[in-house]
Amino acid sequence: MDDLLKHLEEQLQEDFNLLKQLEDACRYERDPILKRKYENDIETKKQEIQTRKEEISLKQEEISLRQEKPEVIEPQNTTKTQEKIYRRKLLKLTGLGGTGLVTAGVAHKIICYLSPKIWLPTFNFETVTVDARGNITNRYNREAKFLKEDLGNGVTLEMVYIRGGTFMMGTEDEEIERLIQKFQSVYKSDAKDWFRRERPQHQVKLQPFYIGKYQVTQAQWRAVAAFDRVNRDLNPNPSCFKGDNRPVEIISWDDAVEFCSRLSKYTNRSYRLPSEAEWEYACRAGTNTPFHFGETITDKLANYAASSSTFANERKGKSQGGTTPVGKFPPNAFGLYDMHGNVWEWCQDTRHDNYNNAPTDGSAWIGNDDSSRMLRGGSWNSFPGLCRSASRISKYSKVSNNSLCDPKDIKNSLYGFRVVCS
Repeated sequence: MDDLLKHLEEQLQEDFNLLKQLEDACRYERDPILKRKYENDIETKKQEIQTRKEEISLKQEEISLRQEKPEVIEPQNTTKTQEKIYRRKLLKLTGLGGTGLVTAGVAHKIICYLSPKIWLPTFNFETVTVDARGNITNRYNREAKFLKEDLGNGVTLEMVYIRGGTFMMGTEDEEIERLIQKFQSVYKSDAKDWFRRERPQHQVKLQPFYIGKYQVTQAQWRAVAAFDRVNRDLNPNPSCFKGDNRPVEIISWDDAVEFCSRLSKYTNRSYRLPSEAEWEYACRAGTNTPFHFGETITDKLANYAASSSTFANERKGKSQGGTTPVGKFPPNAFGLYDMHGNVWEWCQDTRHDNYNNAPTDGSAWIGNDDSSRMLRGGSWNSFPGLCRSASRISKYSKVSNNSLCDPKDIKNSLYGFRVVCS
C-alpha cells in the first residue's frame, strides 16, 4: 500500500476515535460553556473527517491513474510550462470531447483550473506538531502537488495545489475573551480590537486553488518587476533586509497587485492575492488550534518577536531582528512555509472589523472603502498572539512605491505577500 495512503487511513481512524471521545464528553457535560465548546469541537472534527475521506479518495484515484499509465502530452515550444498532462483525463475535464488534440496553449491556460486529475509533480516534506510548552509531540512525512513557473534567469515560482473544502474561519467568542484577559497587559488597549476582529466564527466552503509555497522572494520580485508594466512602476529592489531568498518587503497592496498583473500577463494564468478565507484555510491546513503547529509557536518554528512574550507555556526565545530566508522553518500540513511570521501578507479583502455578513464561499470581501486592506500571518516583529492562524489586521494600502528602507523606521519592512492562482 502507498505510504501516504496508509498514513491517511491511520489518521482517519484516529479522527473517528477522537470524535467518539468528544461526543462522550459532551453527552455528560453539565457546564453550558464547556458543552458548547465540545459541540463546536465535534462539528470541526466531523469536517476534518470529511476532508480526510476526500484526501483518501483523491489518493486512491491518483494510484489508479498511475496504474492506468495513460498517454502523456508534453507541451512543446514553451519555457513557461513544463507540466505533463494526462490527455484522456484532460479532454474529459475540459469538455473538449473524446477526440482531437490538446495543444500546448490550451494545456498552459487550463492548468490552473485546478483539477486533481491533471498530473502534477509532488514534493515530500516533514511537518511537526507541538504541545503548549512548545515540545514537538509528532512528526509526519507528507507530500503535496505543485506547479513551477519559470520566471527566467534561473528564478522559479512554486505553487502548491490546495484541495477545496470546508472549515471554521475565525475564533470562538469564549476563546476571544480568554485571549483578551490573558494578553491585556501585553497588547494594552489594542487587545480587544485585535482579537474581536476574529468573530463571529463561521463556516466557509472553498473551491480548489494554488498558493505560493513561499512568500514572494526578492529574486522573484526582481524578475517580475522586469516584466512589462501593466498599471504602475515597481521598484526592483525595495527591501530593507537584503537577500535573494528573503521575502520582499516594503511592499504596498498596490505594488503586490501590480506584481500579480504582470505575472498573469507573462504566464497566461490568473494570478492574484489570496482572499482572507483562502489564506486562513491554507494556513490552518486542516487544524483548529491557534497555530498550524498546535497550541503555540517557538523560535525553532517561526520568525517572530520570540523574546518579547510567550503565547502558552513555552519559554521565551530569540528574536531574529529582521526577515529570514523563506523555507528556513518547518512547513504546515499543506507544504506551505512561513505562514506564521516573517512578513505580514497582503490579502484582497478591504477592511472589516468583524465577520458580520462575511462571504461564506471563500471569495474576497470587498467593501466601498478600499483605502485599507487586510494582512495575515504576523511578521518578524510581531507578538506570538498576532501570528495565529486567525489573526488579522488592516493597513493603508496606498504606501508609496518609492518607499525606501530607513534603519530608524523599519515599520514598512513588515509587509510582503504570497500569490494565488485559480
